[in-house]
Formats: sequence, structure tokens, C-alpha cells
Amino acid sequence: MNRNWKLLNGELLLLDGATGTELNRRGLDTGLPMWSANALTTDTGLNVLRQIHLDYLQAGADILTANTFRTHRRALASKVHAARELTMRAVATAQEAIAEFGQAAQVAGSVSPLEDCYRPDLVPPDDMCRAEHSERIQHLVDAGVDLLLIETMSSIREAVIAAKLATITGLPTLVSFVCDGEGRILSGEPVAVAAELLLPLGVKALGVNCGPAHTLAKPLVELRRICGPDFPLIAYGNIGYADEAQGWINTDAESPESYLHHAETWPAQILGGCCGTTPAHIRRLRVRSNDTT
Repeated sequence: MNRNWKLLNGELLLLDGATGTELNRRGLDTGLPMWSANALTTDTGLNVLRQIHLDYLQAGADILTANTFRTHRRALASKVHAARELTMRAVATAQEAIAEFGQAAQVAGSVSPLEDCYRPDLVPPDDMCRAEHSERIQHLVDAGVDLLLIETMSSIREAVIAAKLATITGLPTLVSFVCDGEGRILSGEPVAVAAELLLPLGVKALGVNCGPAHTLAKPLVELRRICGPDFPLIAYGNIGYADEAQGWINTDAESPESYLHHAETWPAQILGGCCGTTPAHIRRLRVRSNDTT
């Protein structure tokens, strides 16, 4: 497979799986508010993070997601210099893992909601969104990411602001929403409306993430209807549940085989795993992909 973010000849691209919950599985502190960014503050954490990236590459991931989900000023109590430093460190760690792996892969800069992923009512005013997303996107560009992954968005308003800022950088921009069990964005908005606003901006893929694997098909079918048969869709589900203190509680709710069963119902060309998934889940997706080519 051509390990480039672009989809060639309809081939499947694989994102990696979860980072924050995998750090937790391996014994690192992932307490809020920094969550996965805690790993960036110690040599031990960086070593574990690099090994997680390597494990995903060895499992078959084409794209590593840099550990930048929480490296923004709002999560770091307005410490702008710390935000930039930790973002640089996160991207460098992913790049080091690719160099050690010895085969080409891409690094996606994670751009998350500024507030709680599951609380669209907490999305800041537009001017704050523009200022803070502009800053964090610039940090990611300066760090040298290959693409920008605007993920786990719970409102169209914040997603559009971030996407406008991301696309003007010239980097490929992917946007993914978290939806409820009925297939609507957590803000109550249809994914079709999101597509109608985001497609004209030039985003390269749209999709859903961080929902139970069995719930992702419905919004993806709606996106496929709006986006057409050839536009890339992205999908990556979670395993477990959110916790106010820890951020996420891991479970074994979906085995790699069970996760694959759900993924086969997703009309998407870019697949991966969200909270709770492991390298074993990505490896199973890759094996299935190889079996069908």
C-alpha cells in the first residue's frame, strides 16, 4: 500500500487507535485536565508514548495521530508557552517512531474541542474559538505535521471555525464528529448540515469518531448520501466509557474481531480506533484489508 494520506485506487487507509487510554493501560497518569498530555512531561512518559506509536505502526497504521489532543492553552491553564512546547514534543515523538520503524507514514495533528467533547453547550464564543484554534493549529504547522485531524467535534459551529483555520494552512484537513445513538451530532444537528458547510471549505475527509462502534454506521450512511460515492469518509469508534476524574475507563467491550464486524458496516475509506482501542484492533483491520486486496 502507498503510505500516503491520499486515497489511491479506493484503497483503505488506517489511522492508529487510541493513545490516551493506551497510556493508561500501560500505567501512566492520564488524569484530567491534561489527560494524555501528562505523558509529554516526563522521559518515562515520552518513551511509553513512542512505543505506543511504534506498536500502531507495526500493527499496520498508515497515519499516526500526534498526542496533541490536550496540548492547548485552555487545557493547560492558559500556559501558551507550555502549549507550544508540548505540541512540539508530541509531534516529534510520533516522527521519531516513524523514523525508528523505517517505513513511510504520516503524522496527523489532533485538534480537539476546546472544552468537553461531550458538552456542546460549553463551546466558547466564536472570537475565542478563532483565537485559540488559530494558535494551536499554528503550533501544529510549526511542528511539521502532515495533516490536520479536527476530531471529536460536538458542534458544527466550532468545527467550521477550526476547519476554516486549518484549510488555509494548505495542509490536508480531516473533520470528524461525535454523534448520539440516533446519528445526530451531540449539539443536535444533522451530520448532513455539517457536510454542506464543510465541503466548500476544501476538507479532504469527513466522518465520525468516539461513539460506540455499533452506532457509527447511521451517520456515516447519511454523510455518504450527501458527500457522494467517492468522497473519503473517516470512522473510528470507542470502547469503554467516559469518567469525570480519569477521562476514560477502559473495558474489553469489543474484541478486535467484534470491532472488525462493526467496521465492516461503515461506508468509510479511512478507519481507525478511538478511546479504548488497542494495536490489536488496528492489526485486525489491517489483516482484513490485506485479505480483501
